[in-house]
Amino acid sequence: MAADFSQSELSTLRQQPDEAVLSALRQGQTQALEVLYDRYASQVYGLAYRILGNSEEAEDLTQDVFLTFWQKDTYQSSRGTLKTFLTTLTRSRAIDRLRAQGTRYRFLQRWQRISDQATIPLIETLAMSEQSDQVRSALAFLSESERQILEIAYYEGLSQSEIAARLNLPLGTVKTRSRQGLIKLRQRLQLSR
Repeated sequence: MAADFSQSELSTLRQQPDEAVLSALRQGQTQALEVLYDRYASQVYGLAYRILGNSEEAEDLTQDVFLTFWQKDTYQSSRGTLKTFLTTLTRSRAIDRLRAQGTRYRFLQRWQRISDQATIPLIETLAMSEQSDQVRSALAFLSESERQILEIAYYEGLSQSEIAARLNLPLGTVKTRSRQGLIKLRQRLQLSR
């Protein structure tokens, strides 16, 4: 492994194109990474921040991108510029982090939908209320067993196998009653239009 650059050599390296700096890095000159970091860290950070929306996570990702770049050495100049490579790597890693935070993201989406529903205009609220009344009256035309299964499924969110276990019925019976109930409900709602 070659020795690190002196200050004058480092100053000269800062003026070199990316290919020369990369060559020095690949020859073991770790200060060449400092030169590349100085050139591209603000762009990597900016993209990471735009995607992640958090400065601490963006800083962490910036460090991760440069560490990965240095350790894995997967950049090939024939496939594009170093700037493009670092941008692609940053975007990919940021999206991976968002996916890892998927549970939190889905919760936030669900919360946003609930918040949006709270601001539904009065006319839409009345229309939804009218539809709700129509569904309730259509449910009255179902048999008790069909209505019970549909109410458990839609209001409690249980699966058909969970309903079968709760009501101590065969799964096939629950499926049949559910299907018959939905068919009757659809027919009734079409008549009320």
